[in-house]
Amino acid sequence: MIKVALLHFCFEDYTIELANSLVKYVDLTLIQPEKVSNVCSNVLDSRIRVISFNKPRIRDPRNLLSMNTMMDIIKDIQPDVLHVQETNDPWYDWTLLFNKMPPLVTTIHDIFRHPGDKIAVFGSDYTRRIAFYRSQQLIVHTHQLKKILIEQFRIPQERVNVLQHGELGSLYQRRGSQNIQAREPYTLLFFGRILPYKGLKYLLEAMPLIAERIPEVKLIIAGRGENVSQYFPNGYDQKRYEIINDFIPIEKVGNLFQRSTVTVLPYVEASQSGVAALSYGMGTLVVASEVGGLSEIIQHKKDGLLVPPGDVRALANAIICLLSDRDLQQHMQTAALARCQEDLNWANIAAQTAQIYYKKMNIQNKINVS
Repeated sequence: MIKVALLHFCFEDYTIELANSLVKYVDLTLIQPEKVSNVCSNVLDSRIRVISFNKPRIRDPRNLLSMNTMMDIIKDIQPDVLHVQETNDPWYDWTLLFNKMPPLVTTIHDIFRHPGDKIAVFGSDYTRRIAFYRSQQLIVHTHQLKKILIEQFRIPQERVNVLQHGELGSLYQRRGSQNIQAREPYTLLFFGRILPYKGLKYLLEAMPLIAERIPEVKLIIAGRGENVSQYFPNGYDQKRYEIINDFIPIEKVGNLFQRSTVTVLPYVEASQSGVAALSYGMGTLVVASEVGGLSEIIQHKKDGLLVPPGDVRALANAIICLLSDRDLQQHMQTAALARCQEDLNWANIAAQTAQIYYKKMNIQNKINVS
């Protein structure tokens, strides 16, 4: 069994679920900043060794010492493979450039920063590319991202692997309260960071059209980012909209998805979507824009509905269609939950990840993935 160090600074949900299944195939140590320890506590398999280190805020020059500590941890472990979840941190990028690293696998969740996302350090759009070239193998979640790495960054195609973003519903069910929320038959959910590329304005423009056909429709807007009040200059109907314009505590996330019949992703740009992965695992239906990686994640008319980005009428019609047809809802929910046992299943994703370590990193040990 090979020794793997799994390093992450963010993408905690993804890392937790990957680690819990990956530990079946490898000798696993998880390396993480202390600030994410609480998020990962109580949901990690007891067989995973966890080492935390102090990681200051990204603009703090003490990050130089922090990166030295991180490198000491890696050297002490002496892993056969270092697998890093995209860090979005230039301190790590420069450390990667100037240090000898173990055989390196990097999961790239987003190649480019999302439009309107201002949470970034100057120059990080360029330093993050260091991982593209220093890694022996890259993992992305869609074929579209693989194509960009090959064509725009000249990464050899044999170094880029496409693995699905696993479902996250089971994780949030474990984290949430034991009280099962009743599904509200006409409730929609817009969840996550509220930024221009998420297309909230198109959903709000669609709401009056939906209400004409389904007067009971209600929209929950949950997340922080933009000030949602800018979309309601004259106030809003509290019976029609439930707005939580703030960070949503982990233990309350599952309840929002359990209550909602449909999660709406009216994005104008997307690489992949943890919100879709969470919806599928919670049995919440998905209507999304046919843009970027969403068109690969969501199988149109099988386990979700896709509409052209920015098309308010098409978005409204798709939501009306789904809310009005209980048989269609049941069919799509069954299909989505089935996928959670297939390509979105973490055991399968972990086995494929381990195969990358063994087969593509020139490690000779064999692995049983049955």
